[in-house]
Amino acid sequence: MSNDVLSRVRALLPGIRARAEEADRQRRVPAESIAELADAGVFRLLQPKRYGGLEHNPAELYESVRAIAGACPSTGWVASVLGVHPWQISLFEERAQDDVWKAAPDALVSSSYAPTGELVEVEGGYRLSGRWSFSSGSDHCQWVLLGTLCFHGAGGPPEYLTALVPRSDYTVEDVWDVIGLSGTGSNDIVIDDAFVPAYRAYSSLEQDRLVGPGQAVNTSPIYTLPFGMVFSYAITNAIVGAAQGAYTAHVERMKERVRLSYGGQKVAEDPFAHVRVARAAGEIEAAELTLDHNVAEQMRYVEAGEKIPERIRLRARRDQVLGTERALRAIEILFENSGGHSIKRGNPIERHWRDAHAGTVHVINDVERALAMYGRGEFGVPIDAGMY
Repeated sequence: MSNDVLSRVRALLPGIRARAEEADRQRRVPAESIAELADAGVFRLLQPKRYGGLEHNPAELYESVRAIAGACPSTGWVASVLGVHPWQISLFEERAQDDVWKAAPDALVSSSYAPTGELVEVEGGYRLSGRWSFSSGSDHCQWVLLGTLCFHGAGGPPEYLTALVPRSDYTVEDVWDVIGLSGTGSNDIVIDDAFVPAYRAYSSLEQDRLVGPGQAVNTSPIYTLPFGMVFSYAITNAIVGAAQGAYTAHVERMKERVRLSYGGQKVAEDPFAHVRVARAAGEIEAAELTLDHNVAEQMRYVEAGEKIPERIRLRARRDQVLGTERALRAIEILFENSGGHSIKRGNPIERHWRDAHAGTVHVINDVERALAMYGRGEFGVPIDAGMY
């Protein structure tokens, strides 16, 4: 079935590529692309089988995301985040999962994890108000996952909770006007005093311990993987896919390009161009291979019912941010070798260059913080709370 998903995705790529400019212009992924990806099963790859999902290895979502982002980075980005959210919802209580999927198994969920709202405890749950930014794909979604802080008592530290909220309780405010990933529709979520039942709030403390109430009914090993890998790899694979798409477009164009300033030399015969292409290809493939290796290794642990060693978890986050850096280096090499035509609007090199740079500013790509966590682990220094 998973191979069917990827083959269906590949069949959709020409249409997604043709709508890339429309996505930028509309500032959101066209509804047609979202519907096609839903029909292909992309958003069901990590959804529990109890709701018609596939419960597949996350590596299969990541491969699909790379392919989609190679055609249109904005569409690949939205596919990555909407595709990974079913995995997190599967860790919530069964009642929360039923709320989302029992009557609408195709429901889509966006997110905004920065805790910028106010969560207040009340009988049976919480009252929630505030504004959250960067909720990619939110126009297409019926639910949203929101990061919040709850202060349980005077003087005590706040607890980070992820609240699951239905579309009826929030407004999507159209504010997305940016230079990169323009088509992701990463708009603001606005809530004015909504009630969130206690069962629709999931604690980061449980998440860090790789446990969740949903594991009682969703017993697949994939639901014991770390959030720090599952989510971050969705983001980075979209950026790697953008780099791969830029590479493919670059090689095809350079086969025909002639440098008039160098006596009519064909770029395809330029040894310096050969070196640059080799470097770019090496960076992209190194990123893909290390990311795929880490997913496969963590899957071996959870499939055997074993605890994933902390060093393996830290290494996965190390390689995630380095994978983003490698993809960006590859795109820089390609951009510099593409000539003046690469800066024209609508050129795939120009779009992928902008979109990859935009993707790197996501908080999950805080390179120094992720590398510092790995370094602390290597030296046996205690690690503060961090996403790994």
